[in-house]
Amino acid sequence: MRLLINALSARQGGGQTYLINLLQFIPDGFPHQIYLLAPAALKLPISQSSVTRVAVSAPVENPVFRALWERVRLPAVIRELRVDVLFCPGGVVGTAPTERCKTVAMFRNMIPFDLAQRRRYPLGYQRMRNWLLQRLVLSGLKRADLVIFISDFARRVIEGAAGGPLKRWALIPHGVGPRFRTAGRTDLVRPRWLPAEGYLLYVSTLDYYKAQIEVVQGYALLRKRRNLREKLLLVGAENPDYARRVRAEVARLGLQNDVIIPGPVPYDEMPALYHYAIFNIFASESENCPNILLEALGAGRPILCSNRPPMPEFGGDAVVYFDPALPQDFADRALALRDDAQRGAALAARAVQRSSLYDWSNTARKTWEALANVGQAGVPR
Repeated sequence: MRLLINALSARQGGGQTYLINLLQFIPDGFPHQIYLLAPAALKLPISQSSVTRVAVSAPVENPVFRALWERVRLPAVIRELRVDVLFCPGGVVGTAPTERCKTVAMFRNMIPFDLAQRRRYPLGYQRMRNWLLQRLVLSGLKRADLVIFISDFARRVIEGAAGGPLKRWALIPHGVGPRFRTAGRTDLVRPRWLPAEGYLLYVSTLDYYKAQIEVVQGYALLRKRRNLREKLLLVGAENPDYARRVRAEVARLGLQNDVIIPGPVPYDEMPALYHYAIFNIFASESENCPNILLEALGAGRPILCSNRPPMPEFGGDAVVYFDPALPQDFADRALALRDDAQRGAALAARAVQRSSLYDWSNTARKTWEALANVGQAGVPR
């Protein structure tokens, strides 16, 4: 089998993490040829002779040019390489492959299918992009020979949007790497820039559906009810418009010395951030597979988590849930968790146990098996 992975859209964050782990855990003796389309700057652990990186000279960093290249040039690449299976982990199948080539798509981005969250974006590029992605992604998923879902919640959403079951699907959640399994470790270096008073940590892109404003408001309520010394850390890349709103709310509440917004933090520091937090927060209102929640579970710290699906699918009974739209609910749950050390310790232990369900080596193994089966089984088109 000849497999082509189109990962040109994997420019940051979870898309890159997925690719790195998928290629790191190619099974020993995997007999198939793998071709890879990926951004030139993306550093991947390619040590297997079965992986060949395909160069693209077109300016595919621009999404419009990338879409045109996939529509016009990619079919020729598929024919030239005699590809049997085209895998699109970004979710958009932007080309019509040859008759002999089967397609596999992974559904990743929930926002285009969440109308309530789409409406929170101002009129302009981002809202139009989500509108267009909803149509492009759904069309590709309906045509694909296999769809890989990373949460059962996502499967239900897509089958509802598609008006019925897809041709064929597999449920393969993302995993957690060993570097994030830090529970019980005493040798982890604590970054010097972290506040000495301790901190509550929320790692996620500052964006409309991530509810950082509500978390800041809940934190303000928490400080009114307790002589709270711990800082609030909001760590992650930023949607510029929403990040300005977050900082304006911090200023309005007089929390400039208590809420720290450092922007993106080096990936190597992230395990220590989770590990040394008083507790971790994940307040997102819309997700597909919440990778940050999975990473936080591995730290063995108590977690305050959004109650919106699919978070309970992944957190189970190992986290404390709250309504991310209600700052008062966040404050109530945070206060109860902070004041009950015994409950916090029990939650930390359950988090470690829950984390063991999600491992990148298992995710990669199941993915390679699914791709091989599609190529070999002769799924009817």
